[in-house]
Amino acid sequence: MLEVDVLGAPAGAPSPRRTRALCEAAAAALGVGDGHVAVAYVGERRMRELNRQHRERDEPTDVLSFPVDGAAEGAAGPRELGDIVICVEHTTDVPEAIVHGMLHLLGMDHETDDGEMLALQRRLLTAPAA
Repeated sequence: MLEVDVLGAPAGAPSPRRTRALCEAAAAALGVGDGHVAVAYVGERRMRELNRQHRERDEPTDVLSFPVDGAAEGAAGPRELGDIVICVEHTTDVPEAIVHGMLHLLGMDHETDDGEMLALQRRLLTAPAA
């Protein structure tokens, strides 16, 4: 089972149930059935700090993903997939940002692949259950 924590969701953000469904769809598409992910909403200033610290880009962005290498052998609880951080002020489509962040957590990278990640993202967002 996939556990999803939603932190600091502003008005208008997808419900925790919808957020979980989006994360589950992305995970299932890549063969991941269980784990834990946190989806956190932050303001423009915090997103700028995170982007500068982790990507050396001194500007806010829409979504950042912080993957974790998974649970240690024999660890209690679900595998820790990582965190998705979203800045609504720089996001035109929050569900898209959730799926995008989740695909990054699971190892996909649109900056280095041949379009597979963005094609999968489009497919997931147009699927009836998404």
